[in-house]
Amino acid sequence: MTLSIVYINYNTRGLLKQSLKHLFMTAPALDFEVIVVDNNSSDNSVVMMEKDFPNVRLVKAKKNLGYAGGANLGIKNSKGSYVAIFNPDIFITKNSLESLVNYLDNNLSVGVIGPKLVNADGSLQYSCYRFPTISTPILRRTFLGNTSFGKKILDNYLMKDFSHEVVKEVDWLLGGALVCRRSVLEKVGYMDERYFLYFEDTDLSRSIKKIGYKVIYLPSAKMVHLHQRESVGSSAIKSLFKKTTREHIKSAIKYFLKYGIS
Repeated sequence: MTLSIVYINYNTRGLLKQSLKHLFMTAPALDFEVIVVDNNSSDNSVVMMEKDFPNVRLVKAKKNLGYAGGANLGIKNSKGSYVAIFNPDIFITKNSLESLVNYLDNNLSVGVIGPKLVNADGSLQYSCYRFPTISTPILRRTFLGNTSFGKKILDNYLMKDFSHEVVKEVDWLLGGALVCRRSVLEKVGYMDERYFLYFEDTDLSRSIKKIGYKVIYLPSAKMVHLHQRESVGSSAIKSLFKKTTREHIKSAIKYFLKYGIS
């Protein structure tokens, strides 16, 4: 089975370069191809790719398509039976891709699978979740998430009540590091491009589960994720002026209009 590894890049030239160097240094024992979708970056990412990685397929979008649009463009330009979708701030560890592909090979009921993600210091990042309720984005973006009531709801959302060292079927997985079965992606129509940023991964897992496939968290596959979530809390009002926050709110509205608020 061939694995297509799709990176979605927007103005993250340095991270992308290091992530790709790390991927090739790790040398996965798989038949794989690498595709980088550049979402019309302005930081010379394309120049870097053409100079340093001439053998990687570079797909240049004419505008910033967002995460879902960029992922879909990469999927359409790939050929693998499995498709890995990565952020440039993901660094694989040895045998992690092999573990994910092997699990898919041996579990045909699984539509999408994700690794255990850790911070640079090795500490756990929560990357598998229960489906959000209407209160989830509010609690995550305001001081209410720091209250005892808010923390209880968010801990449940983040699945802090189970050992993240065991394989588990979950509601949804963080979109920055996924491996999907192509046949399943084709059945659900890829990612919903109505989401520019955020909730496209939640929606994808929900669509996959709806047609009867499982969403699996696999901790034996470990990857380093350098992303640091924005600090909100008391600065939530100030954060409303940030484009990422506004896109999060817009995507949340689209998601709950599509699926309801429960």
